[in-house]
Amino acid sequence: MIKVKNLKLPVNFKYEDILFALCKNLKLKEQQIESIKLYKASIDARKKDNIFYNATVTATLRTDEQRIINKFSNTELYTPYRYEFTATKELKTRPVVVGSGPAGLFAAYILAINGTKPIVIERGKDVDSRTEDIELFFKSARLNTESNIQFGEGGAGTFSDGKLNTGTNDSRATHVLETFVKFGAQEEILYNAKPHIGTDILKNVIKNMRNEIIRLGGEFLFETTVTDIYIKDGKIKGVNTIMNGTTETISTDIAVLAIGHSARDTFEMLLNKGLILQQKPFSMGVRVEHKASDINRSQYGNFASRLPTADYKLNVKDSSGRGVYTFCMCPGGHVVNASSEEGMLCTNGMSYSKRDGENSNSAVLVSIYPEDFESDSPLAGIQMQRDLEKNAFELGGSDYCAPIETVGSFLGISNNKIGSVNPTIKPGYTLTKLEKLFPEFISNGLKEGLTAFSKKLKAFSAEDAILTGAETRSSSPVRIVRNERLEALNIQGLYPCGEGAGYAGGIVSAAVDGIKCAEMILTK
Repeated sequence: MIKVKNLKLPVNFKYEDILFALCKNLKLKEQQIESIKLYKASIDARKKDNIFYNATVTATLRTDEQRIINKFSNTELYTPYRYEFTATKELKTRPVVVGSGPAGLFAAYILAINGTKPIVIERGKDVDSRTEDIELFFKSARLNTESNIQFGEGGAGTFSDGKLNTGTNDSRATHVLETFVKFGAQEEILYNAKPHIGTDILKNVIKNMRNEIIRLGGEFLFETTVTDIYIKDGKIKGVNTIMNGTTETISTDIAVLAIGHSARDTFEMLLNKGLILQQKPFSMGVRVEHKASDINRSQYGNFASRLPTADYKLNVKDSSGRGVYTFCMCPGGHVVNASSEEGMLCTNGMSYSKRDGENSNSAVLVSIYPEDFESDSPLAGIQMQRDLEKNAFELGGSDYCAPIETVGSFLGISNNKIGSVNPTIKPGYTLTKLEKLFPEFISNGLKEGLTAFSKKLKAFSAEDAILTGAETRSSSPVRIVRNERLEALNIQGLYPCGEGAGYAGGIVSAAVDGIKCAEMILTK
């Protein structure tokens, strides 16, 4: 089998187009092609009057493949990836996995496949019950602090579009995508350069993974919070939990901490138990919301109606040297109220699988460093997040309505009134001045970034685009230090994992970290 790169395909390509392009590129006849599979496809929109897909395919030929490889520089020998892992260690106790986001779910899945019957503890509800709580919050502003956009089965990523693009080069990422497809995701995620599942489909994928883990002997404890960990002689010996007012101690000598970046009370407990936590850089800012049609025209010109809803990724340095960048772009999506604590408000973005909403949105973030924190506490970044979220809650009216402002008003060039862009956040919003929300360095960074982005992407010039505050949870401001065996530095058998522990930055990288932790647990 060979891999062939840089095949040019039309925007609405079909199998026949792939076959034609391959034969033309390699100067072969159709009869010489035994099989073709699309490996990767990305939109090349550098020339708006000539947009096409740049594709890589794998193929089995009915001719000398090595001769073709020698002849064409865009070809190479290809061996299909296959995830392979063999456990070499038997566990004395059932492993506990704390958290059912992508890190916890994939750790539990690998552990279950290897016969360890993991116990998954999730403070939130199952994904269906969680969805009901979120919809109730959007309708009535009644926040369930244990079941919301942040907490519950699937983690925060479930309600943020299910974007699967990642910067990790770990081969396990392929296994993550293949596993998602196995449990119901679209096959397109295997070859799209910027794959996404969509919240509507991802919820079913997560349920299917949970049911398979249970079939393999695993157990899920929903609405159950870990309140303490039992440590003896530098080793984990169990976890204390509370569910419906009832406390229980689960004995174990293996625990995966896949707690997510919003389990702030758990971070406090871990610090008090003597775990080594560190401050780490993170970012905060706003959600910017524009008409999806404007983004499509800016990116694709006359091809806009023939291509999927457009995305973008932009970054600049402000005058102080801070990074200002877009993050978690949601084409055809919604801005969502991602609050998880009483009296605090934060935002996120999400899309459904079709990405057919009227607006598109993304976070616009300003880099924040430990030297910006007001103390040396490992949890100083969390306090900084909380302070901003409290300000956002109060600025919005103290009723979970989000503070918003038009881009034109924020930049001081037009009035602050709703134009063609209708805000999508629920349960509601309040027009205000976002300068009241942020420290000066964040406000200045946002203004410089938005101005610079308008020169790179025309849609950013829309003065009636909406800014919604505050985007505070792009990544964890804390890292739980671990050793080369991925254990907590000073506690044997305790495995900090995923985004909350500071070792991942999205669904795929978190899932990969979960797999790595499970492998380490099962390896002598």
